[in-house]
This record gives sequence, C-alpha cells and structure tokens, in this order.
Amino acid sequence: MSDLQNVLKDLTTAADDTERMVADLTEEQWALPTPATGWTVADQVAHMSFIFRLAGTAASDPAAFAAMTEQAKGDFNGAVNAALHAYPRHDPAALLTRWRAERTACIDALAVVPPGQVVPWLVNPLPPVVLACAGIMETFAHGQDIADALHIRREPAEWLRHLVGFAVLTRDFGYQARGLTPPAEPFRFEITGPSGELWEHGPADAAERVSGPAHDFCLLVTRRRHRADLAVTAAGSAAEHWLDIAQAYRGPAGEGRVPGQFAGLPA
Repeated sequence: MSDLQNVLKDLTTAADDTERMVADLTEEQWALPTPATGWTVADQVAHMSFIFRLAGTAASDPAAFAAMTEQAKGDFNGAVNAALHAYPRHDPAALLTRWRAERTACIDALAVVPPGQVVPWLVNPLPPVVLACAGIMETFAHGQDIADALHIRREPAEWLRHLVGFAVLTRDFGYQARGLTPPAEPFRFEITGPSGELWEHGPADAAERVSGPAHDFCLLVTRRRHRADLAVTAAGSAAEHWLDIAQAYRGPAGEGRVPGQFAGLPA
C-alpha cells in the first residue's frame, strides 16, 4: 500500500475528476437516473459527500463518529440511504458546495492522523491510508455511475493503482457477502496500469492468477461492469470463480450489471 500523502493526493485528483463531470450540469441532468436502481446523479453525489463526511469524522472526532454510526449497526445501507435525505439533492449548487467542503475536511483530517494510529471504522479500525484507498474506491464506483448516466467515457487513470491494491486487500469480501468460505490459497494479481506498468500483488508462483488492464479490473471489483464485458482473465478454478463474485466493498453485492448493458455508450 502506498504512503498516506500520495494516496490523499490521488484521492483529491479522483474527486476532482469526478466533480468535472457534474460541475456544469443542468437541473434536469442532475435528476437523470443512473444504472444504480432508484439513484439519480444527485443521489450519487450526495452518497459520496456523506461517505467523505463519515470518514472525516472518524479521523477527527471518534466520539462523534461512534454516535453517527450507532444507529447504523443493524442496517448500514439503510442508514446511508436515509442520510441522503439530509442532502440538498434538489439544489445542485448547494449539493456541490457541500460535497466540496466535506471531502476537503475528510482529506485534511486523514492527513494529520499521527503515524501508527488507526481510525475507527464500520467493522474494524483502519489505518488512514487504507481508509483513503476506500475513498478512491467509492469515488471511482459512484463516479462511474454518473459517467454512465451522462454517456461520458472515462480515461484510465494512474490513481487506480490504489484501488487495485485495495481490491487485493479485500479479496475475500465477495465470499463473505455470499456466506462462502474464502479459499486458503493466495492469488497472484498482475494488473496493467494505463502507462503499461505492471502492478503485481501476491506470490509470483501462485497457481491462482488474475490479470488484465487496471481500468477493467476496477470496473469488475466495483461491480460496474459484468465480467463478460471486460478484459480481465483468470487462471485456476478459484480465481475463475472469484471473477464472478469480486467486490471491493462490504455488505450485499447489489444487482451488479448484465452483459452488454453499456454497449451503446462510448467505448
């Protein structure tokens, strides 16, 4: 995992990239449906804003974070969806201002966590660098929903290296979400970044292997594309099965996407 300051710099870049997609939208465009059933573009931005607020509070005020999450212990997804009602989704300018403020406060709070200290989170405390990588995962995933709604093609980005590392770290989430026992054997991941650099994780001699371009891999682990539409491949039966269930987030897998769903969008 990369050092905290580099990840926070790339988290800022990822958020800025996503903001550029929505900064000049009309009110009608903010209300467009996204591939996430029931969620508009505004809902996606509100969700990201809330997640940044949650992470920033965890880093800056653990007691306030505990109070915020107490009621979410039984149904986190339900609590998150309920929290969206506090965001001005019908006032795009106000929503955009709030998102900017909450993500800035989050990044600033994570940046000053003392070395070696962990940050409280939903299941287990996390090092701030891991929480920042999770923020990149959230930003990429919900940004993709926005891009799909607006028919925007996103360029592969070097900051995806942090999402790749996070997905490797959370390899077992897909099994846990389905009540399955994760395989004991390690996987080898050989993921090619936009520059052509190979990002390698896991034992070089592992029998179970996953490879492919970074952008496709990140679409897979955030379940924003079906594996049939991606150039991610596996060697070994366990790795092959993992491509069907991969997810870099806890909780229910969600509906995912179906083969060919985005055939009409920019390549």
